[in-house]
Amino acid sequence: MHTQHNVFAVLFLLAVWGGSLQSTPANGADAVGKPNIIFFFVDDMGWQDTSVPFHTEVTALNKRYRTPNMERLAARGMKFTQAYACAVCSPTRVSWITGLNAARHGVTNWTLRKDRSPDRNHPVIQPPAWNLNGLSPTPGVARTVHAVTLPMLLREAGYRTIHVGKAHFGAKGTPGENPLNLGFDVNVAGHAPGGPGSYYAKNNFSAAFRNADRIWDIPGLEKYHGTDTYLNEALTIEANRAVDRAIADGKPFYLYMSHYAVHAPWEADHRFLEKYTDAGLKGLPAVFASMIESMDKSLGDILDNLKRHGIEENTIVVFMSDNGCPSNLPRNLPLRGHKITPYEGGTRVPLIVRWPGVVGQGTRCDDYLIIEDVFPTFLEMASVAEYEQIGGTIDGVSFVPLLRGEPPADPQRPIFWHFPNTYGEPPYSSVRKGDWKLIYQHVTRKLELYNLREDIGEEKNLAADRPEKLRELAQVLTDFLEEAGALLPTDKQTGKRVEYPIAHVEDSP
Repeated sequence: MHTQHNVFAVLFLLAVWGGSLQSTPANGADAVGKPNIIFFFVDDMGWQDTSVPFHTEVTALNKRYRTPNMERLAARGMKFTQAYACAVCSPTRVSWITGLNAARHGVTNWTLRKDRSPDRNHPVIQPPAWNLNGLSPTPGVARTVHAVTLPMLLREAGYRTIHVGKAHFGAKGTPGENPLNLGFDVNVAGHAPGGPGSYYAKNNFSAAFRNADRIWDIPGLEKYHGTDTYLNEALTIEANRAVDRAIADGKPFYLYMSHYAVHAPWEADHRFLEKYTDAGLKGLPAVFASMIESMDKSLGDILDNLKRHGIEENTIVVFMSDNGCPSNLPRNLPLRGHKITPYEGGTRVPLIVRWPGVVGQGTRCDDYLIIEDVFPTFLEMASVAEYEQIGGTIDGVSFVPLLRGEPPADPQRPIFWHFPNTYGEPPYSSVRKGDWKLIYQHVTRKLELYNLREDIGEEKNLAADRPEKLRELAQVLTDFLEEAGALLPTDKQTGKRVEYPIAHVEDSP
């Protein structure tokens, strides 16, 4: 893993070395050869919502969607077939930026309004007092997690840190709503909400045209208002301009290209819609397909800009999604479930990494990793070796060894999910360890056990057949929840907190 030391010592050393960081060549790398890093992050894109196959075989959805630039990226890099995020957007985003698992940072559902939860009333369960105000760069903000962020550390290492698109780190009216407070030098269109008012500049990217809450309106893109520009295109133009400025200034850059797409409201990009309707798709499936291709066009435009500047070989590009596909869109078969659920369709996401000179072209990795691993991985890519998270714990593990083609240090490393909330789906906690996955349902207290190697669709619950494995994973999950200080819901009938999963091993069939 990585070496952790006091972040303040790091800041001091960086200040001492500041002179060397000032000398930078024009290709966007600093004097010690730091690579540029682009994190191209998509919202609500499922594992199969692409023409790049992440399964062992090409699926129907792979044939439906057209993502030639994802194909281009995969041909030059490594695709990960078992990459995971949280099943909901804000938890995922707080995890990558802090290196903390959602059970530890406590932002377990999506955030928006200060001190207000989107959780719904449930007849059996009362959600805990989770961190509904999100991430905070300063201490003392109620119901937030106070943490050091990845952009803070990259900025101190000499990077120009650029945020473009969806933020969704903190509730409106808190410091965490503004990416400029979280270590970004540049913020384009990022604020508290997790979706746009509209994808259309002719609607001013505003929800006003449908008489919806104006909190969703996208800020900072007024120059496009009243034009025919689609949101993905506007964000891409601004991202490339920010990269152009960083290169002109001789600064290595970290670009977080965080698309609102393909999140609701589902509005077609008419540059791509007709080909899907001509192919027989109608309604929402056709609209969604056009949004997927629009997002892919953005990726291509960003890759083309790197090529134009001649910095392809010194720029790492990482493509990933924040959770699975929503329930009203085609299922990502053979995976079970969708966004918010504990099943693979909710958490398994596409991941592609292009790192010239390190990652083999057209390679594939079948080892699993999870979203908080992004934090130490990007720091290792940037040669930031000494850092510490507030609280002293980082859950993420660098996957740079996997990118180098090395086996994982621990192929049985457990990874965890925690959703003690009542929004859309019943609350749960889960763990994967090796090929095995355990899900603990908070309402029923039932345990589900699956072997993902043999049953990727999670169709056969083996809780009754493998009692020893059930107990093992229930204990692993219990130990982690306890150590991380995970909040659990309360049973309304008893007034007591829901028990840890180990308490219900004997109850499961």
